[in-house]
Amino acid sequence: MSPISALPDTPDPRIAAKGYAHPDRLVSTDWLAAHLDHPSLRLLECNEDVLLYSVEHIPGAQKLDWHIDLNDQVERDYIARDAFESLLRAKGIDDSTTVVLYGDKNNWWATYAFWVFQLFGFDNAVVLDGGRAKWLAEDRPTTTDVPSFPATTFAARERNDVSIRAFIDETRAHMQAGKPMVDVRSPQEYTGEKLHMPDYPQEGTLRGGHIPGARSVPWARAAAADGSFKTAAELRAIYEGELGLARGDEVITYCRIGERSSHTWFVLTYLLGFERVRNYDGSWTEWGNAVRAPIRQGEEP
Repeated sequence: MSPISALPDTPDPRIAAKGYAHPDRLVSTDWLAAHLDHPSLRLLECNEDVLLYSVEHIPGAQKLDWHIDLNDQVERDYIARDAFESLLRAKGIDDSTTVVLYGDKNNWWATYAFWVFQLFGFDNAVVLDGGRAKWLAEDRPTTTDVPSFPATTFAARERNDVSIRAFIDETRAHMQAGKPMVDVRSPQEYTGEKLHMPDYPQEGTLRGGHIPGARSVPWARAAAADGSFKTAAELRAIYEGELGLARGDEVITYCRIGERSSHTWFVLTYLLGFERVRNYDGSWTEWGNAVRAPIRQGEEP
């Protein structure tokens, strides 16, 4: 029995009622409030704004800094096995604990961290539905206390990028084969009007537009007003009804640096049950700067 299935009251009935393919990958704020002190839980808060954790956070949560903790500080890549192993050991995590990930921006960075954990085959992680915003909106307890847990002897697996990560050459081959791609950025980024989301500095790439053949479905369409994920029926209406995707399709998602597209990767993989979805984390910062990478501008795929 995995640590996830060993947790009490799982799958969370409130999550199961939403009809997801894998309801065990989410927990509700109600469930977390009821099990906050469970000894096998470790909470990790991963935000775009890395200063938010110091302002307030869920009791028992530890900070996960996506800049420093998950990314190599020299190469444009993720941390290697030994660094991932050291990270989890220091946070009191091993194969007997379940990690609950949450953050700001409707869980952009929580799903990004979840995706990186999956690169190492760490399968004992779930996401808090609605994330930081929903917890605060419900006036649930917060603290500024920084917890510590006894270090573990966790042994990490070697990182394996093959099944859930796409590189630029693989993405080009995918495009040439006419396979489905989902561009999850804002409509203005998709058309080429902007190089970044509205209200952000317009920097990072030399050219705007999208990968030819990619369809535009902004990531936030998967989120309800309170930041939680929409129901499976609502998600199917978007990705299967509007886009025509089928569960057997081989799909690549991308955005600007891979964080928004990890949100859509999570939706397709765990909420809708697609089995062949990869996140192109190089995304537009790589493609938009690559020499002779084909670019299409405007609203047409």
